[in-house]
Amino acid sequence: MNANSSKTVINTERQAYYDRIKPLNLTPLWESLHTLVLREPNSPCVPALWHYKDIRPLLMQAGDLISAEEAVRRVLILENPGLPGQSSITQSMYAGLQLILPGEVAPSHRHVQSALRFIVDGRGAYTTVGGERTTMYPGDFIITPSWQWHDHGNEGIEGVSEPVVWMDGLDIPLLRFFDASFAENDDNQSQQVQRAEGNSYARFGYNMAPVRHTHSAATSPIFSYPYARSREALHLLQRQEAMDAWQGYKLRYTNPVTGGYPMPTIATFLQLLPAGFRGKTHRATDGTIYCVVEGRGTAHIGGQSFAFEPQDIFVVPSWAKSRLDAQDDVVLFSFSDRPVQDAMGVLREAFLEESA
Repeated sequence: MNANSSKTVINTERQAYYDRIKPLNLTPLWESLHTLVLREPNSPCVPALWHYKDIRPLLMQAGDLISAEEAVRRVLILENPGLPGQSSITQSMYAGLQLILPGEVAPSHRHVQSALRFIVDGRGAYTTVGGERTTMYPGDFIITPSWQWHDHGNEGIEGVSEPVVWMDGLDIPLLRFFDASFAENDDNQSQQVQRAEGNSYARFGYNMAPVRHTHSAATSPIFSYPYARSREALHLLQRQEAMDAWQGYKLRYTNPVTGGYPMPTIATFLQLLPAGFRGKTHRATDGTIYCVVEGRGTAHIGGQSFAFEPQDIFVVPSWAKSRLDAQDDVVLFSFSDRPVQDAMGVLREAFLEESA
């Protein structure tokens, strides 16, 4: 028997064996091991950028088509082109742009998914979380902890009423993977405000905490991180510290009680790239979503280049090579699943010398 005939016999016998074990819900690992345990990440996610100037008119049209109350949350999902139909921007993260018009209320509900709000456009809206209300301003980072009641409204401010848009970031795909989703609608459209605005920041936002406080929750006791203070920190760093060749001046938002991440499943960052910055190449296993706060530049991701401007959103897939160039002073907000990867001990980063 020649080699080809011998190989044919072996393949036939193996296939007959596979056919016998299939009714028992068994499959051979040796046929799929190479696709299950990879030598390095090979994400189905692809680099992508969403121009806010293109999306805003469509959001306003959605405002004419459906009310915030009827929609519960009037959001356009930012779906990764490599994950069609999955309502995901990365394998583990969800992102969308939410609109609330003057006079509207997005009704109170809660869910086990952790959520962030990053304010993109407009001012005068508010969110109420666990009985405390905060007014939203562009650049603010706001947390909705897991299983906390929350509602949103737009009453205007200082006589100004305008549409307000923010980016939602949630760990929906993670909870979907664990089959651990729960949600509940409130009997009331809006919560009763129980604490004055700024209460949580007064208690925990100044490197201090109430003397008898014991904080055991996984989420930061501060739920609103104002942009003005975060931007000031970046400005001071720029004046006083040496710049990182890969990421410019980059800060991680923290839980003031623990020093850890502000959310158990989502890490958040703010960074400044000075005008003329030409970053070196970086890659990491946490796929990251960026929202441009200030300035214009270019993101080079996985061999593609994306010119960005304020309010644009772009995504860097897991382990994709990326680097950033800044035409103006650029400020970027970003988030990823880094806390989960840190907890599992699987996070990897590489800082390469490439800058072209």
